[in-house]
Amino acid sequence: MISWGIIGWIILGGIAGWLASKIMGTDAQQGIGLNIVVGIVGGLLGGFLLSALGMDVEGGGLIFSFLTALLGAVILLWIVKAVTSRR
Repeated sequence: MISWGIIGWIILGGIAGWLASKIMGTDAQQGIGLNIVVGIVGGLLGGFLLSALGMDVEGGGLIFSFLTALLGAVILLWIVKAVTSRR
């Protein structure tokens, strides 16, 4: 099994955050740094949510990890848009 390390997770999080920002239409407002943060936080959020549903997120592999981060990032951006649009 490949060990990603911190650099790999930052890259994976950045790609997931960028793709999520494209899906949610927030890419013009975010830079690469915020995309990375959104992807990493989204990965944590997605992992927490899927674990709460009883799924094994640790043994899922690269594609499952990416999809988990993408799902979490989309949910995170949706929450941020919902909170900021009320103002």
